[in-house]
Amino acid sequence: MNRGAGGTQGGTGQFFIGLLMMIGGGYLLLNSIHVQSQFGFGMHLYRIPMGGERFMPITSGLVLVPFMFGIGMVFYNSKNIIGWILSIGSLAAMIFGVISSIHFSMRHMSAFDLILILVLLVGGIGLFLNSLRAFDHTENSEEKV
Repeated sequence: MNRGAGGTQGGTGQFFIGLLMMIGGGYLLLNSIHVQSQFGFGMHLYRIPMGGERFMPITSGLVLVPFMFGIGMVFYNSKNIIGWILSIGSLAAMIFGVISSIHFSMRHMSAFDLILILVLLVGGIGLFLNSLRAFDHTENSEEKV
């Protein structure tokens, strides 16, 4: 008994066509997304409430101050736990600040481009999943009388 895609009696051709369509559509979709970051030393990462409606902004440059103290403490004494906490904590705050400042947007494209991308991606997923189902050859053949 011949086995097709996924160990079933499905279509191996459908599997590869669907896989190529998924990869092509996914690539075109991800390629059309524009990623931009607004991370800078004057950007407000966090706000600390000061009572009422007043807030003290913590900028991305201000996060470097505890990082510098922590690095200095670690280099002075590598077993200093406070230095490690300051260094790792401020590094984590910087990474979180960069990730939270990322802005995603789609590039300008025509309706045809978008429809083509979606047909490739979603049609490829459909063909790929259909090829993993068992294919019954008796269902499609008609008896000639």
